Amino acid sequence: MEDPKRLEEGSRDAPIRAGEKVEDTTTELSVDKSERVTTEQKEPHGDENPILLKKTSKRVATLDAFRGLTIVLMILVDDAGGVYERIDHSPWNGCTLADFVMPFFLFIVGVAIALALKRVPNMKSAVRKIIIRTLKMLFWGILLQGGYSHAPDDLDYGVDMKKIRWCGILQRIALVYMVVALIETFTTKLRPTTIESGHFSIFTAYRWQWLGGFLAFLIYIITTFTLYVPNWSYTMQHHHKSETFTVECGMRGHLGPACNAVGYVDRQVWGINHLYSQPVWIRLKACTLSSPESGPLRPDAPNWCRAPFEPEGLLRYTLKEIN
Repeated sequence: MEDPKRLEEGSRDAPIRAGEKVEDTTTELSVDKSERVTTEQKEPHGDENPILLKKTSKRVATLDAFRGLTIVLMILVDDAGGVYERIDHSPWNGCTLADFVMPFFLFIVGVAIALALKRVPNMKSAVRKIIIRTLKMLFWGILLQGGYSHAPDDLDYGVDMKKIRWCGILQRIALVYMVVALIETFTTKLRPTTIESGHFSIFTAYRWQWLGGFLAFLIYIITTFTLYVPNWSYTMQHHHKSETFTVECGMRGHLGPACNAVGYVDRQVWGINHLYSQPVWIRLKACTLSSPESGPLRPDAPNWCRAPFEPEGLLRYTLKEIN
């Protein structure tokens, strides 16, 4: 006689009586176990809920907001600048609302580079991505601003390679991005992960960035004040007739519109036919009596008032790298 308590607790198998049907409990137990395992896999444990989990974003909200405000400012000055000339780009010396757009964009690019290149696990991959992104921006910049038109109101399809504009806003951002991003990539492992407290710690930790900015500033200053600018001429088409104008210079260190080293470098590198043909200096007092607004040229306006000039010129890239 088996102990009823032990039989109830299942410590031993119950005896089989005559006439009773034997049930395959092993199969039932295996089925129940498999169903239990399947149910456990489907049901989340505790507070884990894969459906409700959201991938945390690595974007900086303040930087995105500042980028959006800068785009709004760009649209405002582009559309309203023709009506309210005082918020349009300054004709030469001075600073207006429109002159903050490019520095803001370059500031955003610089902050994004510093955040994206905190760690560079693969140097070759990082350099390859920087070069590819630079080429993309150069391509779109030339495509958008390389034709005859700068605004969509007077769009001409097709590009004359003899007059294509090589410089532009996206091109400037692309080249500045490439130089700064490469400096940041190659110097990531050379600077400390944490900056120590001190008056000069910001200079010692980022000494290569400061050195690059100082060299860019030095190149700009030396070129601006020492490069000799000779007389130059340009040709304009007017009523199906071509007319040639000559601008007399023959000087060094001139900071005015006509004989500065920035324009001379662009004319020599790109060619005068590849520069921006509608510079804002035409709103200067020397060119029009309606200054600072647009208006008809003065009868005694100098020849350079009608000349092309590249506001996104090559020498200006050095200062934008510092920005």
